Amino acid sequence: MLIAPDRDNLHKIVVLNPKGGSGKTTLATNIAACYATRGPAPTLVDCDPQGFSMRWLEKRPSHLPRIHGISACQEMVRSTGTVYVQTEPDTENLIIDMPAGISPDELFDVTYDAGSILIPVLPSDIDVFCASRFIAELLLVSQIDRRDCQLAVVPNRTRQNTKSYQMLMRFLTSLRIPIISVLRDTQNFVHAAAQGLGIHELPVHKTKKDVAQMELIIDWLDQRRMRRLDALISTHFEHLEGAPILTPLRGKDLR
Repeated sequence: MLIAPDRDNLHKIVVLNPKGGSGKTTLATNIAACYATRGPAPTLVDCDPQGFSMRWLEKRPSHLPRIHGISACQEMVRSTGTVYVQTEPDTENLIIDMPAGISPDELFDVTYDAGSILIPVLPSDIDVFCASRFIAELLLVSQIDRRDCQLAVVPNRTRQNTKSYQMLMRFLTSLRIPIISVLRDTQNFVHAAAQGLGIHELPVHKTKKDVAQMELIIDWLDQRRMRRLDALISTHFEHLEGAPILTPLRGKDLR
């Protein structure tokens, strides 16, 4: 079991998909880079034996905003019980990059205290098939409730106006789980990863569309407390006979 410190201001963000190559590390590292730019320094936890997140962090130029890094793979392999993640005192966002091949038995252990869970999905038949099985396991085994609004999907490496993209979006829409952003199939993410950068740290004229999509992800993550409040209000009114149907408030509605 992977346990984060019990602090009200700590947001545990888990990025997972049991299929390899879905873009977990790309998503996790870019989220970390975004939060680093804003400050304070986030903590990026690499649970993958291949250590791609830590390799990315090693390449990161020293003059850029700092990101704390933790390689937790060996501890998780050795441990038969609980692995405690020790974060820096200033960490407010804890991003966990999970490995491929995670078993159903491990799902509850890594998600039970997560504030947000992100699942990147590629537009292919096999990825959609694997994602459908995985999300079903996540909802059943880990007892994740859609109404808690802690789970979201991010289509990755997409090309609009293609049959595979349309197939993916139909599938994701049927899940009734938020699609918070759509990442393009572009070399921008590849170039950023090779240099230890986030997409927003590349020249703006090349990455404007990609940065806009990453900002949508960060906006959704930042609404964690509002999402929890929405869920509590909705659950409360569901149990009241004759209660009106409420449309949950969003951050932009309160401005």
